[in-house]
Amino acid sequence: MSGDRGRVGSGGRSGDAGAAPEDVRVVRLAVVVPALNEAHEHGIVRTLEALHAQEDDDFNLVVVDNGSTDGTAELAGETIARLGRGRRWRVVHEPQKGTGAAADTGMRVAIAGGAELLARTDADCLPPPGWTRAVRDAFRTGDELIAGRLVPRTDDRPVSRVQQSVLAGVVWLAAAFGKVRPGNRGEGYLGPYVMAPGCNMAITAELYERAGGFPRTRIEDVHEDRALVNAVRRLTTAYGEHREVWVRASTRRVHAWGVVRTLGWYADHRYRPEVVDIR
Repeated sequence: MSGDRGRVGSGGRSGDAGAAPEDVRVVRLAVVVPALNEAHEHGIVRTLEALHAQEDDDFNLVVVDNGSTDGTAELAGETIARLGRGRRWRVVHEPQKGTGAAADTGMRVAIAGGAELLARTDADCLPPPGWTRAVRDAFRTGDELIAGRLVPRTDDRPVSRVQQSVLAGVVWLAAAFGKVRPGNRGEGYLGPYVMAPGCNMAITAELYERAGGFPRTRIEDVHEDRALVNAVRRLTTAYGEHREVWVRASTRRVHAWGVVRTLGWYADHRYRPEVVDIR
C-alpha cells in the first residue's frame, strides 16, 4: 500500500516522496471528456480546440458520447479530423445514462490503449494551454490522484466580478462542506477528504483500477467524483489539491438554479430539479 509515501497535501509532499517517477513526461497520458448534447456554440468544439492548444500535446484523448441527440458525437469526430488529431484522439459511445458510466468507459478505453496517467475534464470546460503540463507536474510530487481547481467561464454568458466572487465562494463552501460531511468521515479513511471535481481531476491508471473506478451511476443518484475520492482514501494518502491545475468551468447550472439551490444539489441532492442536465 502506498499510503505511507507521504502526507496528503496541497501541491506538495513530504517523507520519501522521491519515489515519484523521474520524468513523468515520458509516461503515457490520456484525457477523457464525457459529453451529452454539447453541440452548441460553447460546447464540445470549444473544449477540443482548447485541448488542441495545449503546450504539452503528448496525450491521447477519448470523447465519450453519452447518448446525445443533437449530433455531439458527429461534431466531435469532425472537429478531431479538422484539427488533424485522428491518430490519437477518438470518439466512443456509452449508451448507459450517467456521467459516472460515461467517465468510467472513457477511463477504461484509455487504459486499454496504454495510458498510465488519466486526466478528465468535461465538454463544457476550457482547460488553459498549460493544463496537461500542470497535470504532469502535479504527478511529479508523488500524488496519485490530483484534485484541480475551477475558475468560472466568462465567454459563454456574462459574469461580473461580483458574480465571479460569489461563484468562487460557492466552490469554497462545497469543498468546506465536504470535509465535515458525515458521509466523508469515519473509520477506514487514511487521510482527509479533498474535493476533486470530475471536470478537473487526474489519477494514475493503477490507482483508478485499484479503487474500482468511477461508479457507473447517474449523476442524479451519486456524485461519481466524490465516490472515487472516498474509494481512494481507503487505499492511500497519495492524493492532494493542486491549485496550479485549473480549468474554466461553465456556470450555467448556477445561473439556472441559483446559488442556494446549486449548493443544495451538491449537498446530497437536497435540491433535485426535474431536469438535471442543464444545457
